Amino acid sequence: MKNKDIYTIPILIFLPIILFFGSFLIGRYPISPVEVVMTILSPIFPEFAISSTITNIVFDIRLPRIIAAIIVGGSLSVAGAAFQGIFKNPLVSPDLLGVSNGAGFGASIAILASFSNVLTQILAFVFGLISVFTTYSIAKSYKGGGVLVLVLSGTAISAFFYALISGAKFIADPYDKLPQITYWLMGSLSSVTLEKLVIIIIPIAIGLAVLLFLRWHLNILAMGDEEAQSLGINPEKFRLIVIVASTLVTSAAVSISGIIGWVGLVVPHITRILVGPNNKILIPASLSIGASFLLLIDNISRSLITIEVPLGILTAIIGVPIFLYLLKQGYSQWS
Repeated sequence: MKNKDIYTIPILIFLPIILFFGSFLIGRYPISPVEVVMTILSPIFPEFAISSTITNIVFDIRLPRIIAAIIVGGSLSVAGAAFQGIFKNPLVSPDLLGVSNGAGFGASIAILASFSNVLTQILAFVFGLISVFTTYSIAKSYKGGGVLVLVLSGTAISAFFYALISGAKFIADPYDKLPQITYWLMGSLSSVTLEKLVIIIIPIAIGLAVLLFLRWHLNILAMGDEEAQSLGINPEKFRLIVIVASTLVTSAAVSISGIIGWVGLVVPHITRILVGPNNKILIPASLSIGASFLLLIDNISRSLITIEVPLGILTAIIGVPIFLYLLKQGYSQWS
């Protein structure tokens, strides 16, 4: 074990746990650490007398939001690390193939139609999948196009769905629907409930399981397609599997949080500095750092000022300087 691993591994394990419990203490209504522990244990130990107000705050408001931040942050980070691996490009993020704008259009349509929050989430998830399926189908129609055509197709489809989102905003009621669409697109976890979390658990669990299981193969693919083929791996088939798994994870995450940029781009680079480029370690480490990062951002969002700041704004404000710093430090390695 390397010397830095002695410190890095405990950080990766305990940082999300510390932030998980610390997040219960942050909010408009102050709760002490003892009250948080007693409330969490009250289903097991009914003798712990806790007021109904604190119980509602912990279980109905803060717990779903904390779990959502962990799931969304970890999912976007793992998907970003996987995409950077298969495309061998440090500038790749999970929305490369149009999943975010596709999900945004689905949510916009649902909001215009006055659908429920759950139906809005489902439509966002479905249109996220549709956008990536369309991107891949277009790329496959060009013989011998390869990764470049796939990336260009993703750019085109993302722009197309962004235009549809703009159209939905143009026809939306400026006093009701337009603010709802705009706020959803900026990203937030304020409306998360346990019911919403249940819907995304299965696709995210499947996608993460596939990416974690195949993380060794990402190292082989990084050597080049010819080397991968010589070791018995079909590069095209493997990329498709990773794209499908990453799309499941990203689309499900975006459907519950809205569009939150920079997490899937910046966190894998931060993680790479901590644990190195080996995907065997990088992928699970990205899960931990990504969950911690978004949980920290969400805590800042709901405590910075009297009104809640959308997560997409904060992740950009914080993520851009971090990325520029990492770019300066690691440019020689990327070029």
